[in-house]
Amino acid sequence: MKVIETALPGVLIIEPKAFGDHRGFFLETFQVERYREAGITLPFVQDNHSRSQRGVLRGLHFQKTRPQGKLVSVSRGAVYDVAVDIDPASATYGKFVGVELNDDNHRQMWVPPGYAHGFCVLSEVADFQYKCTDFYLPADEGGLAWNDPDVGIPWPIEAPQLSAKDMNNPRLRDLKLR
Repeated sequence: MKVIETALPGVLIIEPKAFGDHRGFFLETFQVERYREAGITLPFVQDNHSRSQRGVLRGLHFQKTRPQGKLVSVSRGAVYDVAVDIDPASATYGKFVGVELNDDNHRQMWVPPGYAHGFCVLSEVADFQYKCTDFYLPADEGGLAWNDPDVGIPWPIEAPQLSAKDMNNPRLRDLKLR
């Protein structure tokens, strides 16, 4: 697999090697030793799968006191996936990395604990997987406004479909992390 470092510390883009022929393809989506060599050493405790339609934007989400690391990928369709540094003590505070993940490029993104994460769906339908390093805790969740001008994410969709919760997420300067 190919591991690509990004402008955000610890955030990685991973390109697993796919083996294909006229029948289809095979690829490893996770192998503990190989991912450990890439720097992903936290244990995964929960796997999630979501399905969304074109124009849906989920995020930007994080957990305040029990942050989750996420290894994310798409098994069907295409998304624009984003990680945002929300640590005020970080040199890259307020910066983001965005990458297209789809069922052709098989890319994954590793989003370490402590980043906000979200994605928007570019295809008619997308199946999105998350391997998480901590359990989802509803009372601990936080959100960042998807359209915060101080972050300036160039989402590749107009008028996204948002949950009621995501419509009301605060801007970066107003986040309460504890």
